[in-house]
Amino acid sequence: MAHDSAHHLAHRELTVAVLGPGGTGGLLAALLARAGHRVICLAGETTAATLRTTGIQVRSAAFGDFTTPVEADTELREPVDACVVAVKHTSLDAALDRVPPPALGDGLIVPVLNGVEHPASLRARYRPDRVAPAVIRVESTRIAPGVIEHGSPFAELDLTGDGVPRDRLDALAAALTEAGPRTRVLDDESATLWAKMSFLAPFALLTTLHGLPLGDVRSRHREELTALVEETAAVSGASGGPADPAQALARYDAFPATMKSSMQRDAEAGRPLELDAIGGALLRAADRHGVKVPVATRVVRELTDAARTEPTAL
Repeated sequence: MAHDSAHHLAHRELTVAVLGPGGTGGLLAALLARAGHRVICLAGETTAATLRTTGIQVRSAAFGDFTTPVEADTELREPVDACVVAVKHTSLDAALDRVPPPALGDGLIVPVLNGVEHPASLRARYRPDRVAPAVIRVESTRIAPGVIEHGSPFAELDLTGDGVPRDRLDALAAALTEAGPRTRVLDDESATLWAKMSFLAPFALLTTLHGLPLGDVRSRHREELTALVEETAAVSGASGGPADPAQALARYDAFPATMKSSMQRDAEAGRPLELDAIGGALLRAADRHGVKVPVATRVVRELTDAARTEPTAL
């Protein structure tokens, strides 16, 4: 009997809102919907109408090619178990208007965003003990509204949240894992976010600065990469995260040479860059902890200057 109740808990149907059904959000929305959960995608009028009509189509070597119906709306109008926030930092404030705090009620707010500063601003807006930051390792791209191409052989989530009831995190993690992306619940929020940040920052900043995929950065700009990894590891360590530059470099060396960062893809497409959320936040944390970061400072400045002078696509 005990087995049944545990089994039932893992299989409880959840209602999950997904704010920003793009590459990451769209993939999670589709996988959860396919697994039998109720999914409400929150987006602009046009995208919402498309999703209501056609559902979400996923092309994935790992999870198969499939199309699944989802609900869609321009704002959240009813309580949900969780609201996954998967927009870019550059549009976070505007997007959050789609999730009025009273509508969310007791629901978890689960930001799957790069960087380390967003949990504090979400806690100022929603119930602090319901903000559950997550880190995702995936390469997934929105080709068109409701069309998602999941390119990486992996999709893994780390779910965390200081003060969030553990059973709520466990229930969501169980639903996600069963739907596809292997999800673990981790105790230390700061360490979890910095583990991602310390890997992401050097990769995003240097691939974007040089306009090169990871393979060329790690061979042609090895010295700069090594210095930036060392600086980032020092900031991460001071912030309660991992501080092993050699391990970070080994991870870069293991990745496919053709891999590009999402910041680099944004730059190529003329979209706004998450430069402040990644580079700016790194410099602010370094400043707070008195860590010297000359390479990071120069790289962020060069990227900021370049972003100012380049005409961005409207």
